[in-house]
Amino acid sequence: MITVAPEPTKKLLDRPAMVDAVRQRTQPWDIVIIGGGASGLGAAVDAAARGYSVLLLERLDFAKGTSSRSTKLVHGGVRYLEQGNIKLVFEALHERGLMLRNAPHLVHDLRFIVPVYSFFQKIFYGTGLKIYDVLAGKLSFGKSLLLGRKRALELIPNLDPTGVKGGILYHDGQFDDARLALNLAQTAAEHGAVLLNYAPVKNLLKTGDRVTGVVVEDTESGEQFNIQAKVVINATGPFADHIRHMDDPNAKKAISASQGIHLVLDRSFLAGDTAIMVPKTDDGRVLFAIPWHDHVVVGTTDTPIPEAEVEPRPKQDEIDFVLTHAQRYMTKDPSPADVLSVFVGIRPLVSNPDATSTAAISRDHSLFVSKGNLVTICGGKWTTYRRMGEDTINRAAEVAGLEQRPSVTKDLHVHGYTTQPNSDHRLSVYGSDVEGLTRLEQEDPAMAERIHPNLPVTRGQIVWATRHEMARTVEDALSRRTRALLLGARASSDAAPLVASLMAAELGRDDAWQQEQVQQFQALAQQYHL
Repeated sequence: MITVAPEPTKKLLDRPAMVDAVRQRTQPWDIVIIGGGASGLGAAVDAAARGYSVLLLERLDFAKGTSSRSTKLVHGGVRYLEQGNIKLVFEALHERGLMLRNAPHLVHDLRFIVPVYSFFQKIFYGTGLKIYDVLAGKLSFGKSLLLGRKRALELIPNLDPTGVKGGILYHDGQFDDARLALNLAQTAAEHGAVLLNYAPVKNLLKTGDRVTGVVVEDTESGEQFNIQAKVVINATGPFADHIRHMDDPNAKKAISASQGIHLVLDRSFLAGDTAIMVPKTDDGRVLFAIPWHDHVVVGTTDTPIPEAEVEPRPKQDEIDFVLTHAQRYMTKDPSPADVLSVFVGIRPLVSNPDATSTAAISRDHSLFVSKGNLVTICGGKWTTYRRMGEDTINRAAEVAGLEQRPSVTKDLHVHGYTTQPNSDHRLSVYGSDVEGLTRLEQEDPAMAERIHPNLPVTRGQIVWATRHEMARTVEDALSRRTRALLLGARASSDAAPLVASLMAAELGRDDAWQQEQVQQFQALAQQYHL
């Protein structure tokens, strides 16, 4: 059973109302945030909950980039423990516990097994994961256990038994990244923040050398606004240097980009509800095989790239790497034909000239304040988004001379919070919104029909996304409001015309808009299947 709330009488994410709020504002905003990913949304929630006036601007859609293309894990980072970064692991494990407490409809415990092939590995990884348990403290998800060969293979029947001596079972968190991003946007709106997607910042406003606002365009109408702010935060992840160079063309590069790919397979490739984690493959990278939304996600790679792209593409050697290692550890060998979708995320790592590879660069977050008082948040990871937001707003308030107010997000429930989450429920990721969505499907039986036989998404979910979740394009609905694109690229492509029709009816769009949306989405979906 899920604790639910009625369908909202007021839309939290009403884009026309948000545009009006920007248009009618006559006073400077306390804080303007550029970027609608994990770090920007985390900062928006923190600032709005403190009572500051907040405007968040996202040039495309919330979590369009890496924040919707993660490995879907809320974790301390076993690899970082091996690297000796105890501080990061301790902080991440603490934040992991807060995420479970504040967003239990999206975050849940997931068992992992590290297969071991020697006595040394059992001692080495067993000891390391006991330290992991200790660092988690009272917010632990469960104790790690040493497993014999028989028990390890019982829990993961799809694990290739060749050479397996046993395993280490440990607990970490799993979540739906894009849905959490959306719920953070809703949470910020509940506390008075104004948020706009499809609102790219074209330039920074300055008084002398000091940044005092932004020039932003509403891409739907073409209207531009000069927006004044007491402080501007740059939370654009892999694209942070672009905004920094608007402020100072000579600013040194702060981001070293790396990309990681994930392959999505049918659930038959990983029976049971336990994930596999191989902490060190041939070249030192970590390999995960994770059950997610009744599918299996396998990854990831860590490939340096010269520049971040909005739509990064998988490289053939990355695909080969993941498939080869998946075949090595699974009894059922996946082939390219078995891949339902491939998605690519970019890690915005803080530059370190002494690092020899991106895998060696720390995932710690860093804050930079320019001479013009532009505050930039770089690095970090989803698990520490709340702490990143708190640190960013602390610094931004100091820069702007705002009244000092303490952060309250440690105990702040995220929109959708429910006291009885049920991860097996079809609509569990909607949390407390499930009653409103269910009622929508019940009132019109057609809304309960799936958009495609191979996708776990109904017409009602598309209408809900458009009506209540600020979905403005077919991609928004199929990639992030639902996860259809990641669960089946070809099926999503087939469903695009129906989705465009449903959204057009809600948004008042014409046939030309529908055709353009279908063409754009189907071109995008081509990049998600092999």
